[in-house]
Amino acid sequence: MPRVFLMAGGGTGGHVIPALAVARELRQRGHGVFFVGTDRGLEAKLVPGEGFELKRIDIGGLNRVGLRQRLATLAKLPFATLACGKLVRQSSAVFSMGGYVAGPPVMAALLRRVPVVVMEPNAVPGLTNRINARFVSCALISFPETARFFRPGKTEMTGLPVREEFFQIASKSRGDGLDILITGGSQGSRTLNEAARQSWPLFRKAGIPVRIVHQTGPGGFEQIREEFAQSGLDGEIVRFITDMPAAFRAADVVVCRSGAGAVSELAAAGKPSILVPFPFATDDHQTRNAEALERGGAARLVRDREMNGQKLFDVVTALANSSGALERMGEAARQFARPGAARRAAEILEEVARG
Repeated sequence: MPRVFLMAGGGTGGHVIPALAVARELRQRGHGVFFVGTDRGLEAKLVPGEGFELKRIDIGGLNRVGLRQRLATLAKLPFATLACGKLVRQSSAVFSMGGYVAGPPVMAALLRRVPVVVMEPNAVPGLTNRINARFVSCALISFPETARFFRPGKTEMTGLPVREEFFQIASKSRGDGLDILITGGSQGSRTLNEAARQSWPLFRKAGIPVRIVHQTGPGGFEQIREEFAQSGLDGEIVRFITDMPAAFRAADVVVCRSGAGAVSELAAAGKPSILVPFPFATDDHQTRNAEALERGGAARLVRDREMNGQKLFDVVTALANSSGALERMGEAARQFARPGAARRAAEILEEVARG
Protein backbone atom coordinates (compact mmCIF):
# COMPACT_ATOMS: atom_id res chain seq x y z
CA MET A 1 0.00 0.00 0.00
CA PRO A 2 1.52 3.34 -1.04
CA ARG A 3 2.21 5.72 1.83
CA VAL A 4 3.66 9.20 2.32
CA PHE A 5 6.90 9.79 4.19
CA LEU A 6 8.37 13.01 5.56
CA MET A 7 12.17 13.34 5.37
CA ALA A 8 13.70 15.64 8.02
CA GLY A 9 17.31 16.76 8.00
CA GLY A 10 19.16 19.51 6.22
CA GLY A 11 21.87 22.10 6.36
CA THR A 12 24.87 20.02 5.32
CA GLY A 13 25.54 17.29 2.80
CA GLY A 14 26.01 14.86 5.66
CA HIS A 15 22.36 15.31 6.56
CA VAL A 16 20.84 15.70 3.10
CA ILE A 17 22.64 13.14 0.92
CA PRO A 18 21.85 10.02 3.02
CA ALA A 19 18.23 11.15 3.34
CA LEU A 20 18.05 11.47 -0.44
CA ALA A 21 19.33 7.90 -0.82
CA VAL A 22 16.53 6.62 1.43
CA ALA A 23 13.98 8.84 -0.35
CA ARG A 24 14.94 7.40 -3.74
CA GLU A 25 14.48 3.89 -2.37
CA LEU A 26 11.03 4.78 -1.02
CA ARG A 27 10.05 6.36 -4.34
CA GLN A 28 11.11 3.21 -6.20
CA ARG A 29 8.77 1.27 -3.92
CA GLY A 30 5.85 3.45 -5.01
CA HIS A 31 5.59 5.72 -1.98
CA GLY A 32 5.17 9.48 -1.81
CA VAL A 33 8.09 11.40 -0.30
CA PHE A 34 8.66 15.04 0.61
CA PHE A 35 11.31 16.92 2.57
CA VAL A 36 11.23 19.60 5.25
CA GLY A 37 14.11 22.09 5.23
CA THR A 38 15.22 25.70 4.99
CA ASP A 39 16.25 28.07 2.22
CA ARG A 40 19.77 28.30 3.67
CA GLY A 41 20.78 24.66 3.76
CA LEU A 42 22.09 22.43 1.01
CA GLU A 43 18.65 20.80 0.79
CA ALA A 44 17.35 23.90 -1.01
CA LYS A 45 19.53 22.93 -3.98
CA LEU A 46 19.78 19.14 -3.80
CA VAL A 47 16.21 18.14 -2.95
CA PRO A 48 14.41 19.86 -5.86
CA GLY A 49 17.22 18.70 -8.13
CA GLU A 50 16.29 15.09 -7.31
CA GLY A 51 12.64 15.74 -8.10
CA PHE A 52 11.35 15.84 -4.49
CA GLU A 53 9.17 18.55 -3.00
CA LEU A 54 10.77 20.69 -0.27
CA LYS A 55 8.48 22.22 2.36
CA ARG A 56 10.31 25.19 3.85
CA ILE A 57 10.38 26.22 7.51
CA ASP A 58 12.17 29.03 9.34
CA ILE A 59 14.49 27.63 12.00
CA GLY A 60 18.13 27.96 13.06
CA GLY A 61 20.64 26.07 15.15
CA LEU A 62 20.96 25.71 18.92
CA ASN A 63 24.33 23.99 19.27
CA ARG A 64 27.63 25.90 18.97
CA VAL A 65 25.91 29.21 18.21
CA GLY A 66 25.91 32.55 19.99
CA LEU A 67 23.36 33.58 22.59
CA ARG A 68 21.45 35.79 20.16
CA GLN A 69 21.09 32.95 17.64
CA ARG A 70 20.07 30.53 20.38
CA LEU A 71 17.36 32.87 21.70
CA ALA A 72 16.08 33.51 18.17
CA THR A 73 15.87 29.77 17.49
CA LEU A 74 14.04 29.09 20.75
CA ALA A 75 11.54 31.82 19.88
CA LYS A 76 10.91 30.31 16.44
CA LEU A 77 10.76 26.70 17.59
CA PRO A 78 7.09 26.59 18.72
CA PHE A 79 5.90 28.23 15.50
CA ALA A 80 8.03 25.94 13.31
CA THR A 81 6.76 22.90 15.22
CA LEU A 82 3.16 24.09 14.82
CA ALA A 83 3.69 24.57 11.08
CA CYS A 84 5.15 21.07 10.83
CA GLY A 85 2.08 19.64 12.56
CA LYS A 86 0.11 20.14 9.37
CA LEU A 87 2.81 18.35 7.37
CA VAL A 88 3.06 15.49 9.84
CA ARG A 89 -0.67 14.79 9.53
CA GLN A 90 -0.06 13.97 5.85
CA SER A 91 2.66 11.46 6.71
CA SER A 92 2.69 7.79 7.64
CA ALA A 93 6.11 8.12 9.28
CA VAL A 94 9.01 10.55 9.62
CA PHE A 95 12.63 9.83 8.74
CA SER A 96 15.21 12.03 10.47
CA MET A 97 18.93 12.51 9.87
CA GLY A 98 19.15 14.86 12.86
CA GLY A 99 20.42 18.42 12.79
CA TYR A 100 18.55 21.60 13.64
CA VAL A 101 16.22 21.29 10.62
CA ALA A 102 14.92 17.98 11.97
CA GLY A 103 13.91 19.39 15.35
CA PRO A 104 10.45 20.84 14.53
CA PRO A 105 9.13 18.01 12.30
CA VAL A 106 10.34 15.32 14.71
CA MET A 107 8.80 17.11 17.71
CA ALA A 108 5.53 17.54 15.80
CA ALA A 109 5.51 13.86 14.87
CA LEU A 110 6.15 12.70 18.43
CA LEU A 111 3.38 14.95 19.76
CA ARG A 112 0.96 13.44 17.24
CA ARG A 113 2.18 9.87 17.78
CA VAL A 114 3.43 9.55 14.21
CA PRO A 115 6.31 7.01 14.07
CA VAL A 116 9.82 8.46 13.83
CA VAL A 117 12.85 6.61 12.49
CA VAL A 118 16.22 8.32 12.97
CA MET A 119 19.52 7.55 11.31
CA GLU A 120 22.49 8.35 13.52
CA PRO A 121 25.74 7.72 11.62
CA ASN A 122 28.11 9.10 14.26
CA ALA A 123 29.42 7.28 17.32
CA VAL A 124 27.85 9.97 19.53
CA PRO A 125 24.40 11.29 18.47
CA GLY A 126 23.89 14.94 17.69
CA LEU A 127 21.80 17.22 19.90
CA THR A 128 18.46 16.64 18.13
CA ASN A 129 18.77 12.86 18.19
CA ARG A 130 19.92 12.87 21.83
CA ILE A 131 16.89 14.91 22.88
CA ASN A 132 14.45 12.61 21.08
CA ALA A 133 16.32 9.33 21.67
CA ARG A 134 13.85 7.89 24.21
CA PHE A 135 10.82 8.42 22.01
CA VAL A 136 11.75 7.28 18.50
CA SER A 137 10.38 4.06 17.01
CA CYS A 138 13.77 2.95 15.70
CA ALA A 139 17.33 4.29 15.50
CA LEU A 140 19.55 3.19 12.62
CA ILE A 141 23.17 3.32 13.78
CA SER A 142 26.69 2.74 12.47
CA PHE A 143 28.62 1.96 15.68
CA PRO A 144 27.68 -0.50 18.45
CA GLU A 145 28.43 2.06 21.18
CA THR A 146 25.73 4.40 19.82
CA ALA A 147 23.00 2.00 20.98
CA ARG A 148 23.39 3.11 24.60
CA PHE A 149 21.80 6.47 23.79
CA PHE A 150 18.52 4.87 22.67
CA ARG A 151 15.97 2.55 24.26
CA PRO A 152 16.94 -1.12 24.40
CA GLY A 153 15.66 -3.05 21.41
CA LYS A 154 15.04 0.10 19.37
CA THR A 155 18.29 0.19 17.38
CA GLU A 156 19.60 -1.59 14.31
CA MET A 157 23.08 -1.51 12.80
CA THR A 158 22.44 -0.39 9.22
CA GLY A 159 25.32 1.99 8.63
CA LEU A 160 25.06 5.03 6.40
CA PRO A 161 24.00 4.84 2.74
CA VAL A 162 27.16 4.71 0.62
CA ARG A 163 27.48 4.57 -3.17
CA GLU A 164 27.70 1.01 -4.43
CA GLU A 165 30.98 1.75 -6.22
CA PHE A 166 32.80 1.91 -2.87
CA PHE A 167 31.68 -1.62 -1.94
CA GLN A 168 32.96 -2.91 -5.29
CA ILE A 169 36.57 -1.83 -4.59
CA ALA A 170 38.74 -4.93 -4.29
CA SER A 171 41.64 -5.29 -1.86
CA LYS A 172 44.78 -3.70 -3.33
CA SER A 173 48.21 -5.29 -3.35
CA ARG A 174 51.00 -2.82 -2.74
CA GLY A 175 53.52 -2.25 -5.46
CA ASP A 176 57.07 -1.00 -5.06
CA GLY A 177 55.82 2.41 -3.96
CA LEU A 178 53.06 3.73 -1.73
CA ASP A 179 49.98 5.49 -3.08
CA ILE A 180 48.71 8.12 -0.62
CA LEU A 181 45.34 9.86 -0.99
CA ILE A 182 44.92 13.06 1.04
CA THR A 183 41.55 14.79 1.19
CA GLY A 184 39.99 17.30 3.54
CA GLY A 185 36.61 17.09 1.84
CA SER A 186 35.18 19.27 -0.91
CA GLN A 187 36.24 22.48 0.86
CA GLY A 188 39.65 21.11 1.82
CA SER A 189 41.44 21.28 5.15
CA ARG A 190 44.05 23.88 6.01
CA THR A 191 45.65 21.48 8.50
CA LEU A 192 45.98 18.64 5.97
CA ASN A 193 47.08 20.99 3.19
CA GLU A 194 49.90 22.42 5.31
CA ALA A 195 50.96 19.04 6.70
CA ALA A 196 51.16 17.61 3.19
CA ARG A 197 53.35 20.48 1.99
CA GLN A 198 55.68 20.06 4.95
CA SER A 199 55.97 16.31 4.33
CA TRP A 200 57.15 16.53 0.71
CA PRO A 201 60.85 17.23 1.42
CA LEU A 202 60.84 14.52 4.11
CA PHE A 203 59.60 11.87 1.68
CA ARG A 204 62.02 13.18 -0.94
CA LYS A 205 65.02 13.11 1.40
CA ALA A 206 64.17 9.62 2.70
CA GLY A 207 63.98 8.30 -0.85
CA ILE A 208 60.67 6.58 -0.14
CA PRO A 209 58.82 5.94 -3.42
CA VAL A 210 55.42 7.54 -2.91
CA ARG A 211 52.70 8.83 -5.18
CA ILE A 212 50.52 11.52 -3.62
CA VAL A 213 47.04 12.47 -4.82
CA HIS A 214 45.84 15.46 -2.83
CA GLN A 215 42.42 17.13 -2.96
CA THR A 216 43.10 20.60 -1.56
CA GLY A 217 39.70 22.26 -1.93
CA PRO A 218 39.55 25.73 -3.48
CA GLY A 219 41.70 27.48 -0.87
CA GLY A 220 45.36 27.67 -1.88
CA PHE A 221 44.97 25.17 -4.72
CA GLU A 222 47.02 27.05 -7.31
CA GLN A 223 49.94 27.73 -4.98
CA ILE A 224 50.03 24.16 -3.63
CA ARG A 225 49.93 22.73 -7.16
CA GLU A 226 52.80 24.97 -8.28
CA GLU A 227 54.91 24.07 -5.25
CA PHE A 228 54.23 20.35 -5.66
CA ALA A 229 55.44 20.51 -9.26
CA GLN A 230 58.84 21.56 -7.85
CA SER A 231 58.93 18.90 -5.12
CA GLY A 232 60.29 16.09 -7.28
CA LEU A 233 57.57 13.71 -6.09
CA ASP A 234 55.15 11.74 -8.22
CA GLY A 235 51.48 12.57 -7.91
CA GLU A 236 48.75 15.08 -8.57
CA ILE A 237 47.25 18.09 -6.82
CA VAL A 238 43.57 18.68 -7.59
CA ARG A 239 40.97 21.12 -6.40
CA PHE A 240 38.20 18.52 -6.34
CA ILE A 241 38.06 14.79 -7.12
CA THR A 242 34.98 13.99 -9.19
CA ASP A 243 35.44 10.21 -9.08
CA MET A 244 36.25 9.47 -5.45
CA PRO A 245 35.69 5.68 -5.73
CA ALA A 246 38.43 5.56 -8.37
CA ALA A 247 40.74 7.60 -6.12
CA PHE A 248 40.07 5.18 -3.25
CA ARG A 249 40.71 2.20 -5.51
CA ALA A 250 44.19 3.47 -6.38
CA ALA A 251 45.17 4.36 -2.80
CA ASP A 252 47.15 2.26 -0.34
CA VAL A 253 46.26 4.59 2.53
CA VAL A 254 43.85 7.52 2.89
CA VAL A 255 44.53 10.62 5.00
CA CYS A 256 41.32 12.49 5.78
CA ARG A 257 38.86 13.93 8.29
CA SER A 258 36.51 11.56 10.12
CA GLY A 259 32.98 12.71 9.42
CA ALA A 260 30.30 10.03 9.15
CA GLY A 261 30.38 10.02 5.34
CA ALA A 262 34.16 9.66 5.17
CA VAL A 263 34.39 6.79 7.65
CA SER A 264 31.48 5.00 5.95
CA GLU A 265 33.23 5.21 2.59
CA LEU A 266 36.50 3.99 4.10
CA ALA A 267 34.68 0.99 5.59
CA ALA A 268 32.86 0.18 2.36
CA ALA A 269 36.11 0.33 0.38
CA GLY A 270 38.16 -1.49 3.03
CA LYS A 271 40.81 1.22 3.10
CA PRO A 272 43.32 1.82 5.89
CA SER A 273 43.34 5.42 6.99
CA ILE A 274 45.03 8.13 9.00
CA LEU A 275 42.17 10.12 10.50
CA VAL A 276 42.51 13.74 11.60
CA PRO A 277 39.20 14.76 13.22
CA PHE A 278 37.95 18.29 12.63
CA PRO A 279 38.33 19.75 16.14
CA PHE A 280 35.28 22.02 15.96
CA ALA A 281 32.75 19.41 14.85
CA THR A 282 29.53 19.43 16.86
CA ASP A 283 29.95 17.47 20.11
CA ASP A 284 33.41 16.46 18.83
CA HIS A 285 31.71 13.60 16.97
CA GLN A 286 34.55 13.26 14.45
CA THR A 287 36.94 12.31 17.26
CA ARG A 288 34.49 9.69 18.53
CA ASN A 289 34.19 8.26 15.00
CA ALA A 290 37.98 8.10 14.60
CA GLU A 291 38.39 6.49 18.02
CA ALA A 292 35.91 3.76 17.08
CA LEU A 293 37.84 2.91 13.90
CA GLU A 294 41.17 3.02 15.71
CA ARG A 295 39.88 0.65 18.41
CA GLY A 296 38.78 -1.69 15.64
CA GLY A 297 42.27 -1.66 14.11
CA ALA A 298 41.13 0.13 10.93
CA ALA A 299 42.79 3.53 11.37
CA ARG A 300 45.38 5.67 13.11
CA LEU A 301 44.08 8.78 14.86
CA VAL A 302 46.10 11.99 14.83
CA ARG A 303 44.74 15.08 16.60
CA ASP A 304 44.42 18.21 14.50
CA ARG A 305 46.79 20.12 16.80
CA GLU A 306 49.42 17.39 16.40
CA MET A 307 49.22 17.00 12.63
CA ASN A 308 52.14 18.49 10.72
CA GLY A 309 54.54 17.34 8.03
CA GLN A 310 56.78 15.41 10.38
CA LYS A 311 53.84 13.62 12.02
CA LEU A 312 52.34 12.70 8.64
CA PHE A 313 55.70 11.39 7.44
CA ASP A 314 56.27 9.40 10.64
CA VAL A 315 52.85 7.72 10.66
CA VAL A 316 52.92 6.88 6.95
CA THR A 317 56.42 5.42 7.07
CA ALA A 318 55.68 3.45 10.25
CA LEU A 319 52.68 1.82 8.55
CA ALA A 320 54.59 1.23 5.32
CA ASN A 321 57.51 -0.39 7.15
CA SER A 322 55.35 -2.67 9.30
CA SER A 323 54.81 -5.87 7.33
CA GLY A 324 51.14 -6.45 6.61
CA ALA A 325 49.95 -3.46 8.68
CA LEU A 326 48.06 -1.74 5.90
CA GLU A 327 46.49 -4.98 4.73
CA ARG A 328 45.28 -5.78 8.26
CA MET A 329 43.85 -2.30 8.66
CA GLY A 330 42.00 -2.62 5.38
CA GLU A 331 40.40 -5.88 6.44
CA ALA A 332 39.48 -4.35 9.79
CA ALA A 333 37.86 -1.40 8.03
CA ARG A 334 35.55 -3.74 6.10
CA GLN A 335 34.17 -5.00 9.42
CA PHE A 336 32.49 -1.60 9.79
CA ALA A 337 30.88 -1.75 6.33
CA ARG A 338 27.10 -2.02 6.12
CA PRO A 339 25.84 -2.49 2.55
CA GLY A 340 22.20 -1.92 1.73
CA ALA A 341 21.63 0.83 4.32
CA ALA A 342 19.13 2.80 2.22
CA ARG A 343 17.16 -0.33 1.37
CA ARG A 344 16.97 -1.44 5.00
CA ALA A 345 15.96 2.06 6.13
CA ALA A 346 13.09 2.02 3.63
CA GLU A 347 11.99 -1.41 4.85
CA ILE A 348 11.94 -0.24 8.47
CA LEU A 349 9.97 2.88 7.55
CA GLU A 350 7.40 0.68 5.84
CA GLU A 351 7.23 -1.55 8.93
CA VAL A 352 6.65 1.29 11.41
CA ALA A 353 4.13 2.94 9.07
CA ARG A 354 2.07 -0.27 9.14
CA GLY A 355 2.09 -0.08 12.94
